[in-house]
Amino acid sequence: MVPELDDVEATLTAPGADFEMGTTVVRGVELRYWKNAPPTLRDLLLASRAHGDVDFLVYDGDHPDAVAGRFDRLTFTEHFRAAAKFAHVLVDQYGIKPGDRVVIAMRNLPEWSVAFWGAAAVGAIVAPLNAWGTGPELAYGVSDSGARLVVCDLDRANRLADQLPNLPGLETVLVVRDGGASLPPGTTSFDDALGEVPADIELPELTIDPDDDATLFYTSGTTGLPKGALGTHRNICTNLMSLAFNAARTEARNPNPVVPDPDERGVYLMSVPFFHATGCHSILVGNMAQGGCLVLMYKWDAERALQLIEREGVTTFGGVPAMAWQVLEHPKFADYDLSSVRSIGYGGAPAAPELVRRLNAMFPGRTPSNGYGLTETSSATTLIAGADYERRPDSVGRPVAVCDVKVMDVDGREAPTGELGELWIKGPNVVRGYWGKPEATAEVIVDGWLRSGDIARIDDEGFVYIVDRAKDMIIRGGENIYCIEVETALFDHPAVTDAAAIGLPDKVLGEEVGAVVHLAPGTTATEEELQAFVAKRLAAFKVPVQIWFRDEPLPRNPNGKILKRDLKVEVAAHR
Repeated sequence: MVPELDDVEATLTAPGADFEMGTTVVRGVELRYWKNAPPTLRDLLLASRAHGDVDFLVYDGDHPDAVAGRFDRLTFTEHFRAAAKFAHVLVDQYGIKPGDRVVIAMRNLPEWSVAFWGAAAVGAIVAPLNAWGTGPELAYGVSDSGARLVVCDLDRANRLADQLPNLPGLETVLVVRDGGASLPPGTTSFDDALGEVPADIELPELTIDPDDDATLFYTSGTTGLPKGALGTHRNICTNLMSLAFNAARTEARNPNPVVPDPDERGVYLMSVPFFHATGCHSILVGNMAQGGCLVLMYKWDAERALQLIEREGVTTFGGVPAMAWQVLEHPKFADYDLSSVRSIGYGGAPAAPELVRRLNAMFPGRTPSNGYGLTETSSATTLIAGADYERRPDSVGRPVAVCDVKVMDVDGREAPTGELGELWIKGPNVVRGYWGKPEATAEVIVDGWLRSGDIARIDDEGFVYIVDRAKDMIIRGGENIYCIEVETALFDHPAVTDAAAIGLPDKVLGEEVGAVVHLAPGTTATEEELQAFVAKRLAAFKVPVQIWFRDEPLPRNPNGKILKRDLKVEVAAHR
């Protein structure tokens, strides 16, 4: 018999249990918190030495386009020493003090982690920037954050080079993996600055409080300029414990519980960027705490992912749902030994229920999982896995025990169970606010509650269902059409692996429903076939009046969100 969720959570959070909770007041708001969470990132880094001489970071350095470096494979011991040495470099050579901002701008490299942990351990605020950004976009992040020091790879250094005269507050640019190339004027080699790493090195002496600021993650900026979400050590360590709580909750509900092998280590294929909260807070920090190994891809490629899973014995892979689809649909999927995989996790974008069914069919006995969170919630807020996910493949899960969620209607009242409204979130994972933007902070965080901007409903068991972005509805003749309804219907078609519903301007109705789809290799479908397919599942006014077929997967930002503005431009050019 499977125990009830409420009973499981009560047992896991009971006094003396691993996930015991307490109450505290943060910025005038009373919150629940995990009593056994590590206080700060510095504490986590210090504790990581216990994992010793097993691999922590493995870089795909033999990729044809990759530049070799001194840290292509780092054990936990080696990583601690490198991070500790960098911490000393920041303090002793460059005068970095607690609260100073340190920007990281590079692809997923081992040096990203060294810079992150070294800076966080001395109280600096780490501001990771989108490595896909142009020179002006990177310069905006450096300027907005007021960073004194940047750590970047050569590509980003070259993009920033022309912007340096416009960044008077920026004192130092350290460049990793220059490959012997000439560095842009005004920059310094990271390796030269780091120098030799002593075996007996310790961190600089410093005291950090859980509510001290730790990170400045910029929102994706799909509309307007990005805003820096200012997160604390408590925010990030809360997320770490929340992930562990969900794993325990899932296993307790497993009708066939698995006895873990104490000698088996997790090996995670890192396919999402560190500069996204999921990549940093959930995956990098999570593996640091668990003693897991991270395999870093040079860039996302489905076949390369299959090769690395086989070569490195990867136990967990994931990313955004589109990545899972690309792996499943790859024509060489069956050519690789994927027997090491035991879980597939994803988030950052809505997942079609069909994806859950396909994962269960192609990875029998493995555990699929999904979750929901925002940059402003330090990654996860709700999580779902295992049997609960199989029963509710369209849900993003229940909130973790230290978080509260509610749905608010347009009049500012809490909506009844099952009714649609904007999802609000409260907990110790909610960031302090937006850097230098008090008005934007006050608009989004109300009495400790974060307004997510997402339309959702909550069922009578507390499971959350994300319906759409509040500002991403199609309004057809006064009827609100939630894009995810249309997209989910399209995803149910066996040929469709990616789909986006968009509003098409209409003189009479204001907007009509359009859609852009990507089909699985070797499959076919016509516009009329898909329209008829959707018409069997949705009301007639929700059926796309036009459907465009895209040879490539739909464009997404690094957080996995479809770039609908780009799609609308494409569509407008073909109407």
